[in-house]
Amino acid sequence: MKKKIAAILVIILALSFTLIGIYRGEVAVVLKKAVNICMECIGIG
Repeated sequence: MKKKIAAILVIILALSFTLIGIYRGEVAVVLKKAVNICMECIGIG
């Protein structure tokens, strides 16, 4: 039972951090970094 409660708390915490990041506009920052990494891997950037 304790593991189930801990798992639910971790999920709630993860969703909270995700929503805070979306609210702060960090989606664009993460996407920009992901594009840069992909471009470097294939040798374009």
